[in-house]
Amino acid sequence: MRTIDDFTRPKEYLSPLDEYLGRIVREWAEKEVIPYRRKFDEDWKDHHIIEPAFRKLMGEMGMQRVLFPEDLGGWGLGHSNYLGTAAYRLFEEISRADSAMGVAFGVVFWPLILICCEPHVNRRLCEEFAPMFCETKEAVFAANAMTEPQGGSDIENLDVLGGSTIQTTAVLDGDEWVINGHKLWPTNSGGAASLFSVVCTTNPGSRDLKDFAVIFVPANTPGCTQGSPYEKAGMAADKNGDIWFENVRVPSWYRAFGPGEDFVYFLEMVSLGNMGSISFVSGSMLNVYEKLQEFVNTQYFRGKPLKEHDAVAGVLADFARDLEVIRIIGYQCARMLDRPDIYGPRWSHENVAKARAYKYFACDKAVENLGRVMNLLETYGSDRDWDIEKHWRDLKIVQLWLGGKQLAQMEVARWFFECETL
Repeated sequence: MRTIDDFTRPKEYLSPLDEYLGRIVREWAEKEVIPYRRKFDEDWKDHHIIEPAFRKLMGEMGMQRVLFPEDLGGWGLGHSNYLGTAAYRLFEEISRADSAMGVAFGVVFWPLILICCEPHVNRRLCEEFAPMFCETKEAVFAANAMTEPQGGSDIENLDVLGGSTIQTTAVLDGDEWVINGHKLWPTNSGGAASLFSVVCTTNPGSRDLKDFAVIFVPANTPGCTQGSPYEKAGMAADKNGDIWFENVRVPSWYRAFGPGEDFVYFLEMVSLGNMGSISFVSGSMLNVYEKLQEFVNTQYFRGKPLKEHDAVAGVLADFARDLEVIRIIGYQCARMLDRPDIYGPRWSHENVAKARAYKYFACDKAVENLGRVMNLLETYGSDRDWDIEKHWRDLKIVQLWLGGKQLAQMEVARWFFECETL
C-alpha cells in the first residue's frame, strides 16, 4: 500500500539532516501526540494533556534551541543554508499529528528569526534570550504580538497603511522604551508565552516606516498582562488571548534593530510565516491521506472496496493531485527563501507576494478537499474517531491568519500586476 512518503519532496533541496530529524519527530508524534489528540479539544485551556508532548519535543529533545548560535547552546540553524527546508520538514511532521502543535512550535521561532538569522543577527539579544530557551528542559514559548482590536490585518498591510493604524506605542524615556497598548490573538499568548516581540509605533498615526518598531518584551515584565486563552473552533494546542502593556519598560536595546530595519525584517517574518503555513496544510493533508487509505480500503459498496468505484476514485485522485502540488510548492517556497543569492532576500516584496500566493492557494485547496473528503466519508466524516473533522476545523483557521485570503490577494496583485491604487 502506498504511504505518505510516496508524495514528492524535492530531494535536491533537502538538508543532510532531513531524514534524521524527520524520523525522530515522526516517532515523537506517533508516541506523544496521535494517541491523545482527540482529547485536545477539551484541553484547550489548561493543556494538561498537551503540555507533556511539548515538553518532550521542545525541552527534552532540544528543538526550541535550533535557531540560536552553537556557542550559546543552540543548533545554529540561523546561519544554515537549509533554514526553510529544515523548518518545513519539522513543521510538517508535527502538523501531521496536530497542526496546532505545528503552529505553536513554529511561532516559537517567528520572533527569534529577527535576531538569530543571518545576515542580520543581533548578537546582544541572542545572548540575552538564549538562556531562556537553551538552559532548561521545560517547553518555552515565544509570541509575535501584532494584531490589535481595532486594526485586524491592517498592521500587515504596510504598503498601503504604513503602520499608521498601530495603536500600541513605544516612547523612548532615557535608555528605556515605555510600551502601552493592547494586542490580541497572537499564537502562544493566553498565558503560554515567556517572550514577546511587540509590533509598536514610535509616532502614532505616522506612515513613515522608520516609526515602525519591533521590541522584545519578556512576559514577566511589570505591566505586561496576559488574559485567558480563547476557546476556538479548532487549534486547541495553540493558545490565543489578549495581552495588555501598561507602562511596560524594557531596555532601549531590546528593539530588534532600529528605524527602517525593523520594517524590512518584519517582511521576512511574513514570507517565512506563509511558508510555515503551507507546511501546516501539507502535514494535515498527509494524515487525512492516511485516514482515507484506511477508509476506502476497508469500506465496501456492491461488493467492492470504495476506492474501486469511479466516482470515489475521482475524489481520491483530486485529493492526491492537490496534496502533491501543495507539498511541492511548499518546499519550493522554502528553498527560495533559503537561497537569497538566487531569489533575492527573504524580505523582498517579490518573495512576500509569492509566499502569500502559495499559502492562500494551499489553504483554499485544502479546505475544499477536506469538505469533499467529509462528504465521501458521510457521517464518519464528522465522527471525531476518524480525525477528519479535526483537520478540517484546524485548516480553516490556517486559512484565516496572516491577513486572510483578501490581503494575500491584494499583495499578489500589487506585485504581479503593479497595481497602484489597491
